[in-house]
Amino acid sequence: MSLPVEKFLFHRGRLPLLVSMPHAGEYIPPDIAAGMSAAALEIADTDWHMPRLYDFLQELGASVLVATHSRYVIDLNRPEDNVNLYPGQDTTGLCPLDTFHKQALYQAGKNPDEAEVQRRITQYWRPYHQQLEQELQRMRAEHGVAMLWDAHSIASVVPRFFEGRLPDLNLGTGAGSSCAPELTQQLQAIAAQAAEAGYSHAVNGRFKGGHITRHYGKPQQNIHAVQLEQAQLTYMEEQLPFAFDEQRAAQVRPTLRRFMEVMLAWAESHASD
Repeated sequence: MSLPVEKFLFHRGRLPLLVSMPHAGEYIPPDIAAGMSAAALEIADTDWHMPRLYDFLQELGASVLVATHSRYVIDLNRPEDNVNLYPGQDTTGLCPLDTFHKQALYQAGKNPDEAEVQRRITQYWRPYHQQLEQELQRMRAEHGVAMLWDAHSIASVVPRFFEGRLPDLNLGTGAGSSCAPELTQQLQAIAAQAAEAGYSHAVNGRFKGGHITRHYGKPQQNIHAVQLEQAQLTYMEEQLPFAFDEQRAAQVRPTLRRFMEVMLAWAESHASD
């Protein structure tokens, strides 16, 4: 299997919805991997299989932006200045130094210095964000509105970040700042309906949306952004080899598709606002 060299994968759709997958990447360049620990090379904290889980996006007409490089190289959902998005809470940084379970990512003495962090910002972080910004602006210019869905997944139990088991579907809107409240209500209604299929949900709970949601969501400019942090137990095995479970995925996909349909319906009805 050839390793990806692109900094991201991008498909331009025909409708004003962009789905971003900033933590789906699995690639670590050899020069970075050489200084990393064995735990790092397992890339366990990847948002596994996201393009496969959302395999209906192109059919719907959405644009899709997918990271190719691991979040261990640089975290595309953190601000460039590495400010903690959850003050007072433990979190991983722009160039993380440990895993979600606090295992060191680098061999002794091999942590990236400031010059290396800046190199990764220039080489990987900025190109992704430039593409994201350009596509949102293109959509708004062409359609009068732009919708951004930031798609994430995480293991259902990570004691470092939250107690107990995470809800299955965690919607984040920057505590209400990144999209219209009526849109949040419509999405929450879809999540509530999913309870009939056994899925729990939260809105602006432990996950309120990362940098992408908070930075690009500008409802006053008709750019609406929403993050979904989905428990991986809903579509895959959470231990090595992190296998995709098509049966579980098939059960949750209809809810994901309904989320996308709500985003598109909102865009259609608010394009001239």
